[in-house]
Amino acid sequence: MPIGFDAAVFGYRRRSPVLQDFTFAFPPGRTVFLGPNGAGKSTVLSLAASVLLPRSGTVTHDGLRTDRRADLAAYRRRIAWLPQRIESVPRLTAREQVAYVGWLKGMNRRDAWDASLGALQRVELGDFADRKVHQLSGGQQRRVGIAQSLVHAAEVLLLDEPTAGMDPRQRRVFHEILGGLDQHVLLSTHDVADLEDTYDHVVVLDGGTVRFAGPVREFHTLAPPGTPPARLAEAAYYATVREEEVPCA
Repeated sequence: MPIGFDAAVFGYRRRSPVLQDFTFAFPPGRTVFLGPNGAGKSTVLSLAASVLLPRSGTVTHDGLRTDRRADLAAYRRRIAWLPQRIESVPRLTAREQVAYVGWLKGMNRRDAWDASLGALQRVELGDFADRKVHQLSGGQQRRVGIAQSLVHAAEVLLLDEPTAGMDPRQRRVFHEILGGLDQHVLLSTHDVADLEDTYDHVVVLDGGTVRFAGPVREFHTLAPPGTPPARLAEAAYYATVREEEVPCA
């Protein structure tokens, strides 16, 4: 399993825990992580990326635990995280930034530089390797973020609301690129439009609790009878989250 949680508890400061005894193993392959805003998706991804550590319980991948200092470097080399906000390093080109991240992940400078161009080509940005990152469009910057994850051969790619602000064409290109990767992918979103044919599984989180976990086809069966095919994902989602949630745009 790519990432597992065992009785994890996490809360911000003195507030009630966002996650309470959270136990769940994410499936291998490509997974869409659905849930309304405030459901706890970003917290789960941050814990999975080891950006946050649980108050108690464990977060693991392939026997490595984020709460063990001896495991942390190896864990982080295997996990790549793309947060909601992409920060570009001032004055660096796309290739320089990707190579820099590879170096931070433990690669030597020559290997990171050599691998950076291939990583950019895999996300269809080879022609933009020498372009300053801040000059790229929002969608292209997201793809630079994926290249940063690929340069050091991460096994699991965590994406937090990566398609926010993208137009339909940018979304399609983005999902097609993800569909061609060998890595396990966990993409969080509150928008069912991100549930494309390239994904294997759906996990729905609401109020810090997993409301559904299973294959995409099984998720669609949650929609009421007679739902048009084009609206199966939307209807299944609203049938899963709490009734008081307002439909997302």
